[in-house]
Amino acid sequence: MFNITRWEPAREIMTLREAMDRLFDDAFTRPLTFVRDGWLAPAIDMYQTNDEVVVKAALPGIKADEVQVNVTGGVLTLKGEMKQEDEKKERSWHIREQRYGSFERSVVLPTNVVADKAKADFENGILTITLPKADEVKPRTITVKAK
Repeated sequence: MFNITRWEPAREIMTLREAMDRLFDDAFTRPLTFVRDGWLAPAIDMYQTNDEVVVKAALPGIKADEVQVNVTGGVLTLKGEMKQEDEKKERSWHIREQRYGSFERSVVLPTNVVADKAKADFENGILTITLPKADEVKPRTITVKAK
């Protein structure tokens, strides 16, 4: 037996409220993650090659010694703090959007890595973490011998 449903074109039109909700979701909630104290977690890129996993984090305005990088149980964690400059009373702020305070971002690594051999480089506000893959997960080539 067939079930026929009447087509109503108005049902398929997105309401203004749905469009605004989607706009705010796309613009504010998806690219950045809120954590405690209103600080936004740093944006990251992660990719892997045959030999390593590479994570790049955007940390503008933060010094290299203000960032901690930890690998525990297959999870990479970035922690840091951006210190606020001394407050001066003669200033009258018009716009103040820069965030100050601590942040933390954790991501699950896609494969097993050797944390003891990891490298972290910080240049122009970009932290690049290179984690060599564990030997058991690296691809191996097996030579086929003819008899």
